[in-house]
Amino acid sequence: MRALILSDVHGNLEALKAVLAAAEGSYTALWNLGDMVGYGASPNQVIDTLRPLAHLNVRGNHDRVCCGLTSALGFNPVARAAANWTRDELTPGNLNWLRTVPQGPLHPEHAGITCAHGSPLNEDHYILNMRDAWAPLQQMPTAITFFGHTHIQGGFSQKEHDWHELRPQYTTRNEAESWTLAIPEGTRQLINPGSVGQPRDCDWRAAFAIYDSDGASGGQEIVYHRVPYDLTASQGRILLAGLPERLAARLREGR
Repeated sequence: MRALILSDVHGNLEALKAVLAAAEGSYTALWNLGDMVGYGASPNQVIDTLRPLAHLNVRGNHDRVCCGLTSALGFNPVARAAANWTRDELTPGNLNWLRTVPQGPLHPEHAGITCAHGSPLNEDHYILNMRDAWAPLQQMPTAITFFGHTHIQGGFSQKEHDWHELRPQYTTRNEAESWTLAIPEGTRQLINPGSVGQPRDCDWRAAFAIYDSDGASGGQEIVYHRVPYDLTASQGRILLAGLPERLAARLREGR
């Protein structure tokens, strides 16, 4: 089976459309790791696009705050302003649906896979380095866990005493590219597809990944992708909505 893994769309409709167009016909299931809303100016359009397509949805921390399940006081001022705007902007139907999205970790029908927003041990914890990855790699019940939250594409792997941090290697910053990671047998993997709508790895392009249970090498593999999108349109929506200018500027910076 082939699953399209998306995370951290953050209300960026243009980025989501570019990802879905690039991945069209190449997957049989869509697993959404959360933070569909917050920051971007198209929360309803993003939810309306994802709801009929996703086979699995995990709640993100911005989803939780934007639908009013928890307070925005823990967010920085820019994120708080965006969350409050999003809560007012969401339709009643989307607001209620967002409140029903389950907390991770979740397990899709395909065996051996866990899906979470942040760490599978705590949805609010960031996995940014090997120190953060150590406990989840030891304790997660499946060999592969997909997670988001950091907005940084890559991951971490472990086999016995060997530990590795994974970062896709690309050659441009303006065109669509992919990078394939074969999954060796006997390894445990934490895989971050990157952020669709708010990358923070200094690459502005929308990020996603495709998991293939029977890849070209005969085993499991992850294909990481980056695709350009209509950045100007996305920035314009943010500015016209009256959201903080920083939210538009950082899209070009990819951080």
